[in-house]
Amino acid sequence: MESGELLDRFVQRVGELLASTSEASVLSQVGIIAGVYALAFVVTHRLQRYVPALRRPPQSPELHPLRMMAYRCGRLLFPLLAIVLLKVAVVFIPQFIGQSWVVQTALAVAIILLFNSFVRVVVTNPAAAHIFRWVGMPILFLYVVGALDDIVQVLDAMAVEIGNIRLSAYGIARTVIFGSLLFWLGRVSNSTGQNIIRKQETLDFRTREVAAKLFEIGLFTLVALLILQLMGINLTALAVFGGAVGVGVGFGLQTIASNFISGIIILLDRSVTVGDYIELEDGRTGLVTRLNMRSTTLETFDGKDIVVPNEKFVSNSFINWTHKNKKQRYRVDFSVSYSTNIREMVEIIKAAVASHPQVLSGDHLPLEERPDCEIDSFGDSGVNMFVEFWMEGIDDGRNRVGGDLLLIIFETLQRHGIEIPFPQRDVRVVSTRKTSASEVLST
Repeated sequence: MESGELLDRFVQRVGELLASTSEASVLSQVGIIAGVYALAFVVTHRLQRYVPALRRPPQSPELHPLRMMAYRCGRLLFPLLAIVLLKVAVVFIPQFIGQSWVVQTALAVAIILLFNSFVRVVVTNPAAAHIFRWVGMPILFLYVVGALDDIVQVLDAMAVEIGNIRLSAYGIARTVIFGSLLFWLGRVSNSTGQNIIRKQETLDFRTREVAAKLFEIGLFTLVALLILQLMGINLTALAVFGGAVGVGVGFGLQTIASNFISGIIILLDRSVTVGDYIELEDGRTGLVTRLNMRSTTLETFDGKDIVVPNEKFVSNSFINWTHKNKKQRYRVDFSVSYSTNIREMVEIIKAAVASHPQVLSGDHLPLEERPDCEIDSFGDSGVNMFVEFWMEGIDDGRNRVGGDLLLIIFETLQRHGIEIPFPQRDVRVVSTRKTSASEVLST
C-alpha cells in the first residue's frame, strides 16, 4: 500500500465523519469532553488534598525514593483519569447520540499529551527524553489515527527469507525500538528498585544486599527473556540448547558459580559485612569496603585494595575482628628495674593509660574491661610488666593506640624517676702467656 493511498483513505474517512455528524452532536460531544476534564480535575484535586505525597515532592528525594515516585505518579494522575473517562465516553456515546469521533479525537490528543507528560516527568536524562519524543510520538500518533496497522503491513512485506529465517523491516524496527526501550527500563528499574530496597531501615544490611542482588538478577533475566521473545526466538528450543551448552560450559565456569553461591551464603549467614576488619589465613588484613556476588574487597590501611574471591570465606578460615563486638583488647609490654616500688608504679601506669581518649576506662565498665597493669615475668635486667586495655576498633592504621601508650608510659616513668632497665654486662679481660716453640718441644 502506497503512502498516497493511505493519505487518500484518511481524507475520505474524515470527510465521511464530518458529513455524518450534525452540529448538535458535535456540541454534545464537546460538552461531554468538558465535563470529563472537569470531573478528572476535581477527583485529582481531592486525591492530592488527602494524600500529601501526591501534592508535593519530599525535601530529600534521595532519602525517600518511594515518596518521590508517588509524587511523580501524582503529576500524571489528571491526564490518566481524563483518558479513562474519555474511553468510557467513547463506549457509551454511540448508544445515545450516534457518532463519537469528536470524543475519539480528544482521546487521541489526551493519549499523546499523556505520553509527553510521562517523558517529561519520568525520563530525567535529556538525551533519552529527546529520543523518546522523536521516536515514540510519531508511533503513538499513527496508532491513535488508525494508520499504524497499515504501516506495519507495508514494513512486514519488506522481508528477506534465508532458509527458515525471515528478516523483515518491521521485525528489525520492532526489535531495535522495543529492545532499546526494555533495556532502558531494565536499567532504570534496577537502579530505582535497589535504591528503594537499600533505604528500608527496618531490614538489616545483609538482608537488603541479598534482596537487592536477587532483584537485579531477576529483573535482568526477565528483560533478557522479553528481548529474546521480541526477536522471535523460540524459548523452548533455546532452553534445550542452553541446558546442553550449560553442562559443558559449567565445568569451565564452576569457579565463578562457586564464588557466586558463596557470595549469597556470606550475605545470608552474616559472617562478613561492610565495615568488618578481616584477617585472612595468609596474614593479610583489611577493612571490608565492598561486597559483590563474586568477590569481597578489603582495603588496607596503606591504601591498597585486596580483592578476595568469595569462595575463600567459605572454604578457608579467617578472623573477623569486629564481627559481633567492635571492642578489642590489646597489650603493651615494658620493663622496670628491680628497685622500683611495683605496687605504686602499677597504679600510676593504670591512670596514665586510662587518660588516653581511645582507651575504654571508668567506673561504669566491668573490672575486666578497665586498663590493667601486671607483672609478666622476672627478667635478667628488670621486672617485665604489661598493660592490657580495651578500645573501640582496631589498633592499626588510623588508630595507633599502642604506639601512643608506649610513649605515655615512657614519659610517665621518666616523670616519676622510675628506671627503665637495659642489659648491662661486666667484661673481664684475662691475659694468657704465649707458649714458645722450644717449650712445646721440651714437653
